[in-house]
Amino acid sequence: MPNPDLSILVVDDAKFSSTMIGRTLANAGYRDIRYATSALDALAQLEQRPANVVLADWMMPEVDGLELTARIRQQDELHENYSYVILLTGHEGERALAHAFDQGVDDFISKGVMNEQLVPRVFAADRLCGTLQRLLQEKRRLTASLSDLEQRMLVDPLTGLGNLRHLEQKLADSLRHVQTRDSALCYLLIGIQQVDSLRSEQGEAAFQEIQRAIARRLQQTVRPMDMLFRLDESHFALLVLLNELTDATPTSFRRLHDCLNLKAFQTSEGFVNLKAGVAMVCLDASALPKTPRDVMDSARKLLPAAYHAGRVAPLRLNTATV
Repeated sequence: MPNPDLSILVVDDAKFSSTMIGRTLANAGYRDIRYATSALDALAQLEQRPANVVLADWMMPEVDGLELTARIRQQDELHENYSYVILLTGHEGERALAHAFDQGVDDFISKGVMNEQLVPRVFAADRLCGTLQRLLQEKRRLTASLSDLEQRMLVDPLTGLGNLRHLEQKLADSLRHVQTRDSALCYLLIGIQQVDSLRSEQGEAAFQEIQRAIARRLQQTVRPMDMLFRLDESHFALLVLLNELTDATPTSFRRLHDCLNLKAFQTSEGFVNLKAGVAMVCLDASALPKTPRDVMDSARKLLPAAYHAGRVAPLRLNTATV
């Protein structure tokens, strides 16, 4: 049985021919039939609404069926669609048909046997179109799923902040920005001490509450354009782009240290005081080239000094620093 909702576009500059084709298809049960009197008319209609099957005369003035097929394939690529193209032809010979297949034509109907072949060929196109559309829909679903998975792979599920992978991407982007815009950046590594004892004393549920609370407090402390990340249970990070390196001083980020160390966190098990350290690594274009790993490793090495000093520990990278 035919699919009555199959979208068919008949393209023929001869009105009598297109009328006969439309009548035959309507008698076979197809209801969504449109008509175009030229290839350009057909392309305009397809731009507004794609068709499942295009029945087109090979020989038409200005733009013939082969050129029409090539342009349909361009539209299909743009709109992630597939239109099944059947040319109506009086051409004979394998070379002509092979050339047409190379242009993206799907099938042919010889005008000499139009009455016998039209409906069976459209039936076959109908079945193939159903399969093709299902494949395209599945491709779109898979693409959306992969995009969603990729996004989740960049986000820490516990806090909603960016994760380590996301930081590495953003840090690489920021280093390129510093180089091309002659600007500066600061990378701040925030370490939480004694997380193992915190988990043991508070329990897993309360420990996760603390992690989420740290993320919220940091978000309330930083500027909206600054980028926060949770790297693991002991480390958070902040990435800040600056116009000038002189805009970055330990005093500028003292608030990060104080918001974690001076005010207790409330959990379902009670109030908890944390001990945190902040290592600040800054650079401008004069320090390049540097890789994201160079910057991150420098901050890791600096963090013990931040714990010991009880304040933001700064480091300005230069070309000799690794």
